[in-house]
Formats: sequence, C-alpha cells, structure tokens
Amino acid sequence: MRVDDREPASEAADDDTLGAGYRPLLFSIAYGMTGSVGDAEDVVQDAFLGMTRARRAGTVINDPKAYLTTSVTRLGINHLRSARVRRETYVGDWLPEPVVVPSDGQGPAEHAELADSLSMAFLVLLESLSPVERAVFMLREVFGYGYPDVARITGKTEVNCRQVFARARQRIGTAEQGRDSAPRPERRAAGEELARRFFEAAAGGDMDSLLGMLAPDVVFHGDGGGKARAVRKPVVDPQHVAQLLVGGLRRVRMMEISLRPAWVNGRPGAVLCDAGGRVASVVELEIADGAVRAIHSVSNPDKLAHLGPVSDVARRKEPRPKGQ
Repeated sequence: MRVDDREPASEAADDDTLGAGYRPLLFSIAYGMTGSVGDAEDVVQDAFLGMTRARRAGTVINDPKAYLTTSVTRLGINHLRSARVRRETYVGDWLPEPVVVPSDGQGPAEHAELADSLSMAFLVLLESLSPVERAVFMLREVFGYGYPDVARITGKTEVNCRQVFARARQRIGTAEQGRDSAPRPERRAAGEELARRFFEAAAGGDMDSLLGMLAPDVVFHGDGGGKARAVRKPVVDPQHVAQLLVGGLRRVRMMEISLRPAWVNGRPGAVLCDAGGRVASVVELEIADGAVRAIHSVSNPDKLAHLGPVSDVARRKEPRPKGQ
C-alpha cells in the first residue's frame, strides 16, 4: 500500500495490519462499484489512509471493518459519478477490467476470493443503475448485508434503501447472474472441462462440436476501446459466433499467440499471450445449463496493463494520411 508522506509510516502500517483480513471483501466491493482493478485498488488504499487520518485526529474506531466498508462504498459512489461522462463516450462495447486468477489458483488473495456474482455480464448490467442504486443493490444482493447495514453504509434511510433495492431489482433482475446451485468444487470442475473442450474445438475449427456447446441465445461481446481490434457490436446467433471464434483463433495461431486457461471474474476463461509472453486479450465464458451463454473478450490495452506487459499484436493501426 502506498503511504502518504504526511502520514507516519508506523500508524499507516498498523491500520494496514489491522484491516488486512478485510482486503478481499473491500476489493470486491470497490471492484463491483468501479469495474476497474486499478481504481478498486486505489479506492481501498484511500479508505485505509482515511482511517489512519481519522485515528490521528482522535477518532475512536471500534469496528474497522464497518468503517472501511462504508468508506470504500462511498468512495466508489463518488468515483462512479465522475466516470459516467467518460463511459458515455466509450468506443464500442464497454466491459469491466478482467480480474484474472491462473487455473492453478496462484494470484492475489483479494482476486482469488472475488465474489462469484461479479461476473462481467453482471457488472455490465449494473452499469444501468445510478451510483447509489448500484451500491444498495450490490451490498444487499451480492454481499448479503441487511437493510440496517446498507442504510448505515450508504447514508440513506432503511426505508429508502428498501425502495432503491426494489427498483434496481426490477430493472435488472437477478436471474442474469447465472448462479448455479451445485457445490463450488463441482461447478469449477465442470466449468474447466467445458472451457477446455470449447477452446480446443474453436482452435481446431470443429464447428459441429463448437455449435453443440453454444446456447441458442449465445452472444459475443468484445471490448477494444477503439485501441485494439474488436467487434464493435455484440454478435448473436450460434452460427455467427462460432464462425467468429474459429476465424479469430485461426489468426491467433498465425500470430503465434498462445492460450492459457484461467479464471476470469470467477468464470472459466483464458488469457491470450504473444510469443514474448505479453498479454494480448482476456476471454471469459458465461456458462449456464452446461452451455456457453456469453463470451466476453477484452483486448483494450488500457484494461490489461494490470496483468503485466501488454502485447501490441491486437492494437488497431492508425490510418495513414493520404499520399503517404
């Protein structure tokens, strides 16, 4: 964690140690609010610094978890209010920054424990809500907070929070989260196996096998942000999606890009890397009832930088001026 030069390092370190066990929860809330790994980490850091300053000013904090949760949520609300204008001018489909955990599970604790409900599809749905609606809905629906706690965290009345949650739930529903009642280990194993067969079929050009794994209402979303090659609009219809995947992976092989299995936002997926090991894109699969219902592909280099060096193989080439 960065330490502000104005804060005694020892006090900041004490607060960091005190709240270390809450970091996975705090990161999940911040990421659910912002849809950005970097912004989520900054929000969590700012919450810890705020607690350090409050303690230095003489504030007695008996419940650090409640204090930090409230701070992270309100900072997330403020961040969303300032981010609205930027997202209205976004080029193409907007998808959240992917949270990637290698298939062996080796990754930051806060990423590995990211709430299952924060899939890309769910975060895209949350974009239709106002910042306060998003906070209320997420705290209640995803993290299971009771209305008294939701009211305390957001600074609203309990009655108002009930009304906000009802409106938000009616607007985006809950079925879209794709929850599965099967135990998590079984879901993980089934998801990994389906993802393995899916990527093998796509890479091998096996259209029949691929079509057998796609749901009738499957949709492909690509996010290049205008900076990398990606579909500008969602692609629907299993035949069209399958053709897109086969063609895309054929080009991937030609560019010597490898595919590494991973868990992306709590869903099976893959990280595509160039010959030098640099990240080119990240793919997440939404699976329901044993079929792939949605595919989310992020190639916007700005959204991959937190994963390491970013490849330039997918970058959109700037058009040359006429006469050159």
